[in-house]
Parts: sequence; structure tokens; C-alpha cells
Amino acid sequence: MEVYQNKVNHFSNVYNKINKRYNSISLLRLLSVFLCAFMLYNYIKTNEILYVVMAFLSFVGFVFLMKIHSKLAFQRQLTTALLKINENEISFLKREKLPFEGGGEFNDFHHPYAYDLDIFGDYSLFQNLNRTATFIGKKTLADKLLRLFPNEIILENQQAINELKSKIQWRQDFLALASVSNDNKSSYDALIYWSSFKNNTLPKALVLLSYAVPILFFSVLIAYFLTSNTILLSYLTYIFIANMIVLGQSVKRIKSEIAQADNVDKIIKQYGLLVEKIESEQFESKKLIELQQKLISKKILASAHLKQLSELFSRMDTINNLVTAIVFNGTFLFNLHVLKALLKWKEDYSHELENWIAIIGEFEALNSLANLAYNNPDFVFPEINSEYKIGFENLSHPLLNPKSRVGNDTYFYPESFMILTGSNMSGKSTFLRSLGVNMVLGGIGSVVCASEANIHPLPVLVSMRLSDSLADSESYFFAEIKRLKQIMDELEERPAFVLLDEILRGTNSDDKRNGTIEVVKKIIAKNAIGAIATHDIEVCLTTNEFPYILKNQCFEVEIQNNELHFDYKLRNGICKNKSATFLMQKMGVI
Repeated sequence: MEVYQNKVNHFSNVYNKINKRYNSISLLRLLSVFLCAFMLYNYIKTNEILYVVMAFLSFVGFVFLMKIHSKLAFQRQLTTALLKINENEISFLKREKLPFEGGGEFNDFHHPYAYDLDIFGDYSLFQNLNRTATFIGKKTLADKLLRLFPNEIILENQQAINELKSKIQWRQDFLALASVSNDNKSSYDALIYWSSFKNNTLPKALVLLSYAVPILFFSVLIAYFLTSNTILLSYLTYIFIANMIVLGQSVKRIKSEIAQADNVDKIIKQYGLLVEKIESEQFESKKLIELQQKLISKKILASAHLKQLSELFSRMDTINNLVTAIVFNGTFLFNLHVLKALLKWKEDYSHELENWIAIIGEFEALNSLANLAYNNPDFVFPEINSEYKIGFENLSHPLLNPKSRVGNDTYFYPESFMILTGSNMSGKSTFLRSLGVNMVLGGIGSVVCASEANIHPLPVLVSMRLSDSLADSESYFFAEIKRLKQIMDELEERPAFVLLDEILRGTNSDDKRNGTIEVVKKIIAKNAIGAIATHDIEVCLTTNEFPYILKNQCFEVEIQNNELHFDYKLRNGICKNKSATFLMQKMGVI
């Protein structure tokens, strides 16, 4: 947190300095306008050529100050973004607020674990991890949290995240650039649609006219200046009209190219700056170097191609300005030539545009995971094995307060499946979620909330938090049966890490007990690894039949000074204490 506070102090000072310069330049710019007007006024009064020169110099000064002003405005934007980034991190670490998007739009109630493990939404894993600012970055991070990667990719991700962890200033600069882009889903979709929409090339006759008519216009214009023959001015008028007629044949095509492309030139420009940020950095890990190398096309950096595309869209936008459109197109068919260049760019690079943007998203997602590692130096990268061994030392949930969370050692070898008992509020569900969330994080190459970890990455299948679906006329019980069927079908394909919390609640106790025992027998027969939480002691007796596969573990509760005391420590054996009766008596229920 001290690092972030130092950065807040630093960027506050930088912002104040930039703001002073910004205000000074604004004042000078205003003065240059008044000075230019004053000089022109004096020229009209006196007809002195000196005033024209002074007015011209004032205008040149204004243009120069405009460039400085624009540069300072961008620096001020970036500094404001950097200041906010560090202030957000301080608020986050102090647990004052969660100033990050929760990604609720990515929630999938049919996904094997997304809803059960609170991957998306308010106070979710995604919201705690998310340090993205573009739509593609947010989507890439969400996609990572919903899938399992091969071991080779996991190890490459670990190396990349570990490298980015130490590049805190580079990560923050990247996030600041992404923040000021004001990127959103509609901008991204419009750009991808434009690149994927293949238009026919312009007719050859139209291309020929785009050169011939402007050449004719300027030839006649030069002839007029050389001869001062006024009849040539009439010809210029006819040629000017001819140019506008030629343009009229292409207006519909031009409009289709820039449809739904409001501010797309600015978005592309920011993509180019983000790509340039990647291109200019020195990386060591294999994954980051490979991503960097993909940003070269035809021996030219992708940032240069994106800069060109941004400029083309910016030029094309002049067609919406009536005066500019008439002057530029009536003389040399400006927008038609921009259209040709835009179509040529699309032909050459549209197939790579989506990949370049995807690389931006990949870096944003990796930066988010690197930020998790940086903020939690006690978290570790798990060792990866292919022997179906899963074990954690001091395992806890990464979203719990580090000052109060309680870690537990747990191993799924030699026994591979745990039957977990414990009274309500003793920590069973939190422990199951800790297992699930850390398996998800380990399966994408992230650090996990443990002091030591060794995992075989497996698909995670969970039945913990189902709900009634009124829209589907589906009861809780039927939803749970469907989820169990989904788990069994997945286990037919390959082994998985399974977490079940008090299943079959919607039936009578005997049916629930027998059903739970049969579910346990079936999933261990399919080589599942994992845990099931239950209140039914008879389910625990199943370990007698499968002593080399099943084990009993529990969370106990103690009554101290007439109060319930939970230590949240995992123990071997079956839970003995019961808290429900004591709690109801204490609260006067019974």
C-alpha cells in the first residue's frame, strides 16, 4: 500500500505542474487570437504590411500553442487516470470499496461453476481481479476465468504473470492509456464488423475518373493563372460540378464504410498507442515475447498500421462537414481517394486487426492477474503435475480479509475424495469455495491463496448455489438434479474436480441420504477428485467401503462462555458437536 500512496503523491504533484502549464498555454492561446484580430484591424485601418506579418505570426503562434495545448491535455488525462488507478488500489486494499466492474454480463447460470463460485457480479472474483479498461480486455479476463488451459499454457502464463508482476509502472501506464480510450462494446463491435464486412472493389471507371477529373481541374486552374483567360473560370466551374457528380456515385459507399463509426478513429488511435506500448517494452518470458512478435505485419509494426487506419477514418469523417466536403471533393475528390486507401487497408490488414486487438485484451487480462500477485506477495504459483495430485498448504479464499482469514492444509492424495461435515456457520461452504476458486486460478496460471500448492489442473464441476427458475418453471430440486446430471456427463468424458454442498435438499431425509451415498459412489467410480459437504453422519460411513479413496474431515464448533466459537480449522474425522439446538435455545426459539 505504501507504493501506491507514494505514487498518489507523485502523480498529484505531476498533475499540478501539468495543470499550471495547461492553464498558461490556454491563456497564451487566447491572447494570440486577440493579437491576430488586433493586427488585422490595424492593417485595415492603416494598410501597413507590417500588421499583416504580425497577424500571420500570431496565427502561426496560435497553431503552435494549439499543438502544445493538445499534448498537455492528453498528458493531463493520463496523469488523472494514473492518480485514480493508485487511489483505487488504496481503497481496495483498505477494503473501503470495490471500484472495479463486476462483469455481471458474463455470468452464465448453466456454466459448471461460474454462478456457484461467484466468479462474476458484485463482490465477485472477477471484480476483485479486474484491472481492465477496454471491452476486449474485460472479455478476455472473463473468458480465462471460465476455462481450463493445458499444462504447457498454464506454465507459460505463470512466467508471464510473474514477469508483469514486477513491472508495476508499465502495467499502470498501460491501464491509464486504456482508460482514456473510452472504449466500449459498441465501438469494438463496430470496428470488428467493419473489418469483417468485405465490400466489392471500386469500379475501374470510377478509379480512372478519380484521377482524371482532378488532374483536369488543376490543369485548367494553372492555365488560368498563366493566361488570366476568364473563360477558363467557366470551365473550372463545370469541372468542379463534374467532380461533385463523380463523388455522388460514391457517397453511399463512403457512408456505408463509416456507418456506426462515431469516434472510431480515436478508439483506433488509442489501440495503436496500447500496441506501441507493448512493442516498445523489453520482455523475457516466452508468452510475452510471442505476443509481441505477432504485432509485426509485412515487416512493419502493428502500431504504424493502426495509426494509418485512424488517420484514414479521421479524414473520411470530413464528408460530414458540408463546407469541407464541397471544397475538398469539388477540387480533387478527397473523400474518394480516402475511400480507396481505406479499402486497400482493409484488404491488406483486416484479417490481422482482430488479432492485434485480442493481444491488447490478453495483456490486460495478464496485467490483472499480475496485479493480484503483486498485491498478495504471500500467494504462490502452484506447482503443476500430471499425476492427479492436488494439495494446498494454508489454503484460504483470496477474497477474504487477510487479517482475519484462516488457512487450512488439505491434500487429495492418497485419498482422492473428502466427505466434509460440520455445523452451520462452521466454514464448510467457504472451504469448498476456497478449493474451487483456487483450482480455477491455478488452472489459468495465476497465483493461488496458499503458502504452497501442487495441483493437477482439472475441470471444476460444482453444485452449491442453485436457485429456482420461475421463467423455466423449474424447481430448485429439478435444477439440482440437472446439475448433477451435467456433472455425471462431464465425468464420462474425463476426470474432474467436483465440489458438492449439501445436495438433494428438496427431498425427504431417507431419500436424500441414500441418494447422496449413491452419488458419492458413482462420482468416485468415475475417478473424480474433490469434496462433498453433508450434515448426514451416515453418509460418512461410506468411507468404510472405500477407505483408500474416501476420507472424513470436519469443522468443529465449541461452546465457550455460553457463546459459539468457530475456529474454522479443518480436522480429520466426523463432526461431533451440534450448534443448532444451542443457538435456538439461546435466541429463545425453543
